[in-house]
Amino acid sequence: MSNNKPMPVPTEISAPFWEGLKAKRLLIQQCTACAHWVFYPRRHCPACLAHDLAWREVEGSATLYSYTLTRIPTLPDFMDEMPQKLAVVELAEGVRINTNLVGLAEDEIHIGMPLKPVFAQVDAKGNRLLRFTGLDKDAVNLEQLPAVDSEPVPVSSQPEPRKIDFNDAASLQALVSEQFSDWSNSIVVDQALIDAFAQLSGDDYWIHTDPERARLQSPFGGTIAHGALVQVLQSRMKLALDFEVTGFSTQINYGSDRLRFPAPVPAGSRIHSRARVKQVELLPRGTQLTLELNTHVVGHDRPSVINDLVILYRA
Repeated sequence: MSNNKPMPVPTEISAPFWEGLKAKRLLIQQCTACAHWVFYPRRHCPACLAHDLAWREVEGSATLYSYTLTRIPTLPDFMDEMPQKLAVVELAEGVRINTNLVGLAEDEIHIGMPLKPVFAQVDAKGNRLLRFTGLDKDAVNLEQLPAVDSEPVPVSSQPEPRKIDFNDAASLQALVSEQFSDWSNSIVVDQALIDAFAQLSGDDYWIHTDPERARLQSPFGGTIAHGALVQVLQSRMKLALDFEVTGFSTQINYGSDRLRFPAPVPAGSRIHSRARVKQVELLPRGTQLTLELNTHVVGHDRPSVINDLVILYRA
């Protein structure tokens, strides 16, 4: 999940609503003069124009008034949430709230369905947003801050690789193919990771580290990861290769024959990799295998990094 998403800014009028969400309480205004419920937060009652509004806690029972599915992110930071389920819900008190639906498959959603609130945590500071889900869903589980670590490859999808001796020229040459492997595990590249790499590398150019400026001036609509960071993260990819080279005493990363960064990785994107054996050479210094590694933003056809990695196996 991206931690670089634009967040609502509480005002003097709306602050009680946002503070209530932090405490997992849904507070909306009610006019003390005519008992009319009010949302969005205002200074006066739209029914009788009285300026005597009080904040009241409500259960959050609601029905789905309207919804739409978005399959193209409005900002790169929302790419990890596609498709977003944007909704208008009507509370039992009669007010309508713009929100998101969570924990629901597309075929479970229908106009008029009953809903309950989800106080979704969005950062480590305890800030929360109001979401809604179905009555049969586990709202407490949906409140948790999504993990941003790597996604493991299921054990069942990893058959035992065939072992090939590094001196077995025929078997190694047979690995050369235009066909890529299955996808590896995936990793979220969030703003915190980008900032850490910027500090380590010294490359703190604003297109990587300044979300507000990047939203205004970057052609990508937000910050993006360093190409070198995405390349380094290939080391955390558990490639779904169906072979294992054996018999050597030393394995050396000999460099890259080709390294390209064809597409950006927006902050908050989830990436994964696949590979193919491009070339094998038996040389006096050892066996040299060139592995073409392509890293993509999940769901994107164009790779973000193409790396022809040269690996040297020595006796």
